[in-house]
Amino acid sequence: MIKEVCVENFTDIPTVIKAGAGRIEINDNLAVGGTTVSHGVMAAAAAYTREAGVPLVAMIRPRGGDFVYTEEETAIMIGDIRTAHECGVPAVTFCAVTADGKLDTRIMSLLIEAAKPMAVVCHMGFDAITTPNRHAALDWLVDHGVVRILTHGGTLKEPISATIPALKENIEYAAGRIEILPGGGITSNNVDQITKELGVNQAHGTKIIKY
Repeated sequence: MIKEVCVENFTDIPTVIKAGAGRIEINDNLAVGGTTVSHGVMAAAAAYTREAGVPLVAMIRPRGGDFVYTEEETAIMIGDIRTAHECGVPAVTFCAVTADGKLDTRIMSLLIEAAKPMAVVCHMGFDAITTPNRHAALDWLVDHGVVRILTHGGTLKEPISATIPALKENIEYAAGRIEILPGGGITSNNVDQITKELGVNQAHGTKIIKY
């Protein structure tokens, strides 16, 4: 079981690793759902996790709010992706969505190209894609080498107990072509139950382990 711990800044990384984190997603400003950390934080996180042998995923997101990005914001994200590579980060996570609720494949193509050779994860912006467009988005992500999708299965206003059916549908449709990582409302108290019900071997959360 991989318990991916979502942390803010560098401070908690040594503690969560000692507590059993199997993977870490590094963010700034979790109050708005997570944004990109500074160069210094990214470098320190990459060095520490590499020494500890724990995989690191760096959030690439220039601001809170929606996932509809301008050309300027896209350029910022490309710059942050390059910084992550320079710091030795093994994986980055991002998602771009169009105003009408589709995966923004043009921007995603630019970001994925910039990320090479790092692994790419699609973060919970995937849930901002409207339901009729999610299968096409998932297929596109598979075709473009994205390794994993972090998803709540619905809006974060809904408890994860209510989004289990949607998560199951995503997992069934993915059919092993891409990892589906459930997150949002998963804690140390319910992680075992949820992963068993979904038939997955990984989960994501800020409170997924006790520390």
